[in-house]
Amino acid sequence: MMSFDGTVIAWYAVICGILSALAPSFGGRLVRVSVGALVGIVAATVLPLLRGLTGL
Repeated sequence: MMSFDGTVIAWYAVICGILSALAPSFGGRLVRVSVGALVGIVAATVLPLLRGLTGL
């Protein structure tokens, strides 16, 4: 059975919520996809660092 990590779900929910709120102001589809990919990479990189600092 697969276990779910609430911290990861909450982290990506916040990141995706912020991105979706700002996305219409970014312009064309290519720009939005590029920004989304960049935000995803940054979020995936930062989460382990934050977890290490907070001990979660």
